[in-house]
This record gives sequence, C-alpha cells and structure tokens, in this order.
Amino acid sequence: MANRARTRLVDAPARQVRRWVDLLGSTGAAARQSLVALAFNSTTSFIAGATLVGVLATFRDLPGSLILVTPAIGLRGNVFSTLGNRLSTAIHTGTFHRSFRRDSVLAQNLAASFCLTMTLSVMLAGLAKVIAVVTGIEHTLSLLDLATISVLGGLMGSIPVALATILLTLGGVRFGWDLDNLVAPTVSTLGDVLTIPSLWLAAKLVGHGALSPTIGGVLIAITLVLTVLAWRSSREIMRSVTRESVPILTLALVLSALGGLVLQKQVGTLTALSAILVLQPAFVSSAGALGSMLSGRVSTNLHLGSVDPTLMPGRVVREDMSFLFGLAIAVFTFNAVGATFVAALGGDSDPGYGWTLLVCMIAAAITMLFTVGVSYYATIGAWRIEVDPDTFGVPIVTASVDFVGTVILVFAVVTLGLT
Repeated sequence: MANRARTRLVDAPARQVRRWVDLLGSTGAAARQSLVALAFNSTTSFIAGATLVGVLATFRDLPGSLILVTPAIGLRGNVFSTLGNRLSTAIHTGTFHRSFRRDSVLAQNLAASFCLTMTLSVMLAGLAKVIAVVTGIEHTLSLLDLATISVLGGLMGSIPVALATILLTLGGVRFGWDLDNLVAPTVSTLGDVLTIPSLWLAAKLVGHGALSPTIGGVLIAITLVLTVLAWRSSREIMRSVTRESVPILTLALVLSALGGLVLQKQVGTLTALSAILVLQPAFVSSAGALGSMLSGRVSTNLHLGSVDPTLMPGRVVREDMSFLFGLAIAVFTFNAVGATFVAALGGDSDPGYGWTLLVCMIAAAITMLFTVGVSYYATIGAWRIEVDPDTFGVPIVTASVDFVGTVILVFAVVTLGLT
C-alpha cells in the first residue's frame, strides 16, 4: 500500500507533463514548429522593444509620429500574414506552383501585398494626423511629413518580410512544413524587428530634410496610381485580393491606430517602467501570432471541409484552441523573463521580474480569451458571407489585439499600482 502511494507520488510529475503535452495537441511536430517560431518571435520582439526604448526620443520630438508605430507593425503582420495564409491554402488545395510569372499565384499575391502596403501606409498617415488633432496632441507633424515616415518606413520594413514569406512558402513546398504554424509568428517577428528602425530612419529624414514634404507628396501620388491599377487589374487574384483587403485592412488600421494612441498617451508611464515598455511589442505580437495561427488553421480546415462554420466550435477547433492555450503559458512566461533581462541589460529592469511576470500573465489571461474568440468568429464570419477568410481573419485578429492587448497591459500595470 505504501509502495503504491510512493509510486503515485513519483508518477505525478510525469502525469502532469503528459497532460500538458496532450493539451498542446495531437501532433508533436506542430507543437515543435509552433514553439520554435513563437520563441523566435518573442526573442526578436525584445529587440524591437529595446529599440523602441532607444529611439523613443526621436518619436517624442516629432509629435504624432509615435501613433504610427503600433499600427505600422500591425500592418506589416496583417498584409504578409494574410499573404502567407493564402499561399498556405493554395498549397493545401493543390493550386500553388513555384513560379514568379506575372500571372502566377505567387506573383499576383506579392504585387497585391506591396500595393496594399503603400495604400494603407498613406491611410495610416491621414488617420494619425486626425487622431493627433482630435486628441489635442500639440505641434503635430504635417500630413506630408507623416506620409513620408509611414510609406518609406513601411516599404523598407516590407521588403525583408516579403522575402521571408517567399522563403517559408518554398520551404513549405520542399520540406512539407505547415505554413499555418510558421508564417504568422515569423512575419510578426520580422515586422516587430524591422518596422521600428525603418520608421525611425524615415523619421530622421523628416527631422533633418527640407525635401520631406515633396517626398511625401510624390509618394502619395504614386500610391494613388498603383491603387487604381491594382483595383482595376485584369489579373483576377490581384484584383480580388486588393478589393477584399482594402476595407478590412482599413478597419484593422483604425483599431491598431487606437493602440498607437494608447502608447502615445501612456508614454510617460511606460518610460518609467522600462521592462513593461520592452515587453509591449512582444506581448501584442505573441497574442496576435497565436490568434493568427488559430485563424489560419480554421481557414484551411474550412477550405478542406474538415470544419463547419458553426456558432459553437467543433471538436477539431476546440483541440486547436487547447493547443494555443498550452503554447500561451510557455510563450508569455518567456516574454516576461526576456523583457526583464533585456531591460536589465539597458541598466533599468523596473518594475522587476516578479511584477513583470504578474503583469504579463494577468494581461495574457484576459487577452487570450479575447484573441481566441475573435480569431474563430472573424474567420467563420468571413466564410459565411462568402469572402476569403485568409484575407479577413488575420487582420481583424492582429489589429484587435494591438489595441485590446495594449489597453489590457496598461490596465494590469495601473491595477497593480505600479504607476
């Protein structure tokens, strides 16, 4: 009897590990792929957070420009995660071919993605200007200056992200990778790391260049021409992607810009808590990547007919949700530890590891419930109204998380009395 009790005691940790593995899902390969991509996402997001701390003075000297940061990061993820999801679906359904001909699936999707980047970057500049004026931010940059920062920064950040998406797609075809597990975390990672320095370089041009208004005017004119050409293109994929994406990405941009406004308004609080400021890009990026993974999985399964767009998620979707919650525990713990470590390297780890972990886990618990719900219902909603869920699901998820995640993170800081 005593031996049996000791055996149960010894086996308890092993049972807990098995339960956690079961929670991650039925395929160990999917868990490994996702954890590697998400760990890479978080690690490089710390670089983005540290970069934001380092270049914050430039954005503060150019009123209104900080509003661009969160939506610009979100825009990169929205445009290229949906590109990856569309290519993933094309691979799963057998319509993808490794070709860069102008009428190929890959070329048309790439052209549409860069056109959308420029179009939405111009819209973002206008939106940032309106938000700054309405909320009373003084001495806001002109619309042309904001357009220069937004469009130039967007293009500089998008080229490497597009190359990474292409390489992942070709690798998926060659090695049998599931892009639904890889594209969203990887694109989010590169978007985080590259967007902030790209915007900073463009902002430095505005701060020291008299030609900035002229450059902004030229970029707006080029963008309008390209938008009209893409909207009226004779190539079906490019035309449909552009027409379906502009409305939903515009909505996503508004939500992300609200997240940027929160960042602008709370910059004083977050500057005093450097670990939380470093954590912010990793936090919203991880939540958005997890939600995008669920959206991509649901979308692919809808196309394959293995999931029905029901009000209550079916067994397959519930397993995917459990998979994400299991990943989230590890990912957000890693985010809190990493943010404190990176902040300490800069000489200021406030509010300390324990408080950073507590803030992160409280905010993550609330944010993930929101993220999972939005991911599922946005994707099946798009399917029900007969638009491509690969185009609609991810932007709604990531933009919502940009805003809601930032608000919840600040809320957790305030609630715990760290301000």
